[in-house]
Amino acid sequence: MKLSVAMAFSSHTPVSYIRDSTQLLEAKGIHGIWMPEHVLFFPEYASTYPYSENGRMPGDPEGLLDPFTALTYIAAHTEKIRLGTGVALVPQRQPVYTAKMVADVDFLSGGRVDFGVGVGWLKEEMDNLGVDFHQRGRLCSEYIDLMKALWAPGITQFSGATQTLTACHFNPKPVQNPHPPIYFGGESAAALRRVARQGDGWYGYDLTPQGLEDRLPDLEGELANEGRRLDDIKIIVGPNKHPVTPETVAAYSALGVDQLVVPMFAPNLEKLGLRIDALLDSQVDTDEQVVT
Repeated sequence: MKLSVAMAFSSHTPVSYIRDSTQLLEAKGIHGIWMPEHVLFFPEYASTYPYSENGRMPGDPEGLLDPFTALTYIAAHTEKIRLGTGVALVPQRQPVYTAKMVADVDFLSGGRVDFGVGVGWLKEEMDNLGVDFHQRGRLCSEYIDLMKALWAPGITQFSGATQTLTACHFNPKPVQNPHPPIYFGGESAAALRRVARQGDGWYGYDLTPQGLEDRLPDLEGELANEGRRLDDIKIIVGPNKHPVTPETVAAYSALGVDQLVVPMFAPNLEKLGLRIDALLDSQVDTDEQVVT
């Protein structure tokens, strides 16, 4: 099972720290770095953040670097660490430009992008962007179909409910074939259906091993409805606030998790190094579980 980290960078993050921290992650053998997305935050909002007890985002953030911009910078200063969006808010983005960003970062990085996607939860953000919050699931599905069409070889044409492309060139194509893997985030029934219909994998968040085990039969059922099996996809889990220990790492691995994405925050490189070492020490030392 691979070990990756989730990190968030903002205007308060020294640019040199972004470079040095990701190089340190790579040097220590961390598989990938995943970055969240929000373009707007609000001092007050009625929406409920699904992963906290009080319904608010931890830390009350005021801004983040765009994940594709940050990952492009990281790609230029690293050689092999995977570059993940965790997750890109697809329905509130213009889909052709999103496809372009994914393809370009994949091209520039030599094929290292993991495209984590989600439909979002912050209604106020979508309202301010002119996106119908209640149609976000449908928009996400159509936009993913459009992106796959753009990433395919040759000239692109597309006709959907909200998007139409006349015959056009779209280049460069992604390095990864047929495209960077698409990991749908979310734990709802609708999210699992999206995984089954369009995904290369599932990015489950804030899940204990027991929570994951409880959701797997539902995912397996949705996959069966599409003529697919669990073996056809990759499973990524972000434990969020739940403990990461040798015991929990072994439990996640036994359930078929391909990659564990652990939140990683540190004020300086020294503390970051210690936290990376602690994470790596939690990995069970068996032939089947090698950090790559």
